[in-house]
Parts: sequence; C-alpha cells; structure tokens
Amino acid sequence: MQIHRDWTGLPAGARGASVAMGNFDGVHLGHRAVIEAARGAVDAPLGIVTFEPHPRQFFAPDAPPFRLMNSESRANRLARLGVEQLYELPFGPVLAGLSPEAFARDVLVGGLGVSHVTVGADFVFGKDRAGNVATLRDLGAQFGFGVTAVPLLGHGGQDYSSTAIRRALAEGRPRDAERMLGHLHRIEGEVVHGNKRGCEFGWPTANMRMDDLHLPRLGVYAVVVDVLTGPDKLSCQGVASLGVRPMFGRNAPNLEVHLFDFSGDLYGQHLSVGLVEFLRDEAKFDSVQTLIDQIAADAEQARTVLAGV
Repeated sequence: MQIHRDWTGLPAGARGASVAMGNFDGVHLGHRAVIEAARGAVDAPLGIVTFEPHPRQFFAPDAPPFRLMNSESRANRLARLGVEQLYELPFGPVLAGLSPEAFARDVLVGGLGVSHVTVGADFVFGKDRAGNVATLRDLGAQFGFGVTAVPLLGHGGQDYSSTAIRRALAEGRPRDAERMLGHLHRIEGEVVHGNKRGCEFGWPTANMRMDDLHLPRLGVYAVVVDVLTGPDKLSCQGVASLGVRPMFGRNAPNLEVHLFDFSGDLYGQHLSVGLVEFLRDEAKFDSVQTLIDQIAADAEQARTVLAGV
C-alpha cells in the first residue's frame, strides 16, 4: 500500500483510484461495507481518502481524546483489507475552508484524479459541512466521477458507529466492540521505557503510551499481541494493565503488557495489542506483595480466557 500525505504532485500511478472517503476511525464493519463497495464500483485501484488529524481534533483541539486508532493503526488495518492507495490528507485551515465544489474540483479531481467515490449515507463535507451525498452526486456528474452511497450498517436496531464502539470500550465490553468492529480493538504503537517495576516484580512488561487515544475502561485485560517490527516478530498471548498505576502515585494513563512465554528486548519496537476480555478494574493494593500475587492471579485468569480464543 502506498501512502500519500498531500493531494498535489502525485505520480501518475497514484491517480485514478476508486476511493472510499471518510475518517475510518476504527475501520468497523460499516466502514468495511463502504470500502468493499468502492472495491467493486469500477475497474480501478482501490483507494482511501481520509484526513489527518481527524477533523474533530482540528475543530475541537481541547476536547478529550476520542480516537479509536492512531494513523499507524488505521494504515495497518487498511493495508490488511487490500487498499492500494491511502490518501491521508492534511486537515487544517486550507481543507477546512474549501467549499464542497472546490474540494471536489481541486482535491478529488485535480489532485487525486479519482474515477469513483464511495461514502456512507450520512457523509458530509466541505466548509461548514455544507455538502452531503446529494451534493457529491451533482459534483460527480459535473466533474466526471461516479458516486456510490452505502446505507448505514447495524444490528439489533443500532448502527455500527465509532461512537457506539467507544461506549462499549469505556464500559469494559471489548467483545461487544469486536462485534461492531469485525476485529479486536487494537492499541498499536512503540514500546517505550517505563519505570522497570514489572521486571523488579518478576513480571516484565512492554509499556505503550495512550496519547490522543480514547481510553477503554481502566483495568486489566486478557490480550493477544503481535510484535510488528524488530528481530522478534511474532504473535502471542498476554495480560495487560491499562491505567495510571495508583500504587505509585497518579501517572498518565499507559498500557503495560506482559507477553506470556516471551523473553527479549522490545524497546523501540511496535506492538499491536488486541483487547480480548476485561478482567478487573484497576486497584490500589495494601502492599507490593499483594500486588504481585494479584498479577499472578490475573495472568492465570487471562490464560484461561485465551485458551478458548
């Protein structure tokens, strides 16, 4: 998959795609329906038009973190779906100020040379969100690209949406989130140096920051882990603590992952951690030994849960 971070100066081979357009936060089943419709719309390479940062981050920079995925995780998921061209357009004052007509003319046609555009039925675009599906169809007819609108997908009267997935995760229901996503909710990023307490306790962990990401319910999870880079690329199971480590003061939330039956140096490598089941809330213990005993119990419970995965 080729990633482009502007709409100007693209090589000829990167133009002419059939694109699915949207934010694709989570790449859930509704998003995948849009992507599959784009794949089958015309005989052209499959592309994604999305935005970085998320427009909501641009318009409300002080809002609490809400993203289900960082750009790295989204790109990894889209690559698995066979996307050939990812147009990760820089969202800022220039894009935010374009009218729907200017966006279609200058970005979709002049920049990307799209052959077809597929969106969800609730898609809006352009300055002040002035454009909708009907607008896009009119502009497609004017500028020479096809348009497909995909009905919203859901189950049991509820649409699959990033909002519903965030709610499930915040309530400690990763399996419900998985049903809407079509895959495990994964936290991906670089392993950073921590305070080494896990090693001191006999439970070494890989530490990952949660910067700018929606926080699932704080606590302990059974997880599956893919090591994406470095000499130790592998998939394994583990137990993870997501929280602020209340035994040792109040800290910024991070994810601490213990990989079962693994020994190696993961600093600087990138992990993909899938949340399988919530085990318990984060807690403050009376002593370090009580904490160590609880970690051992958590690991045993996680192994039991993951044996059935």
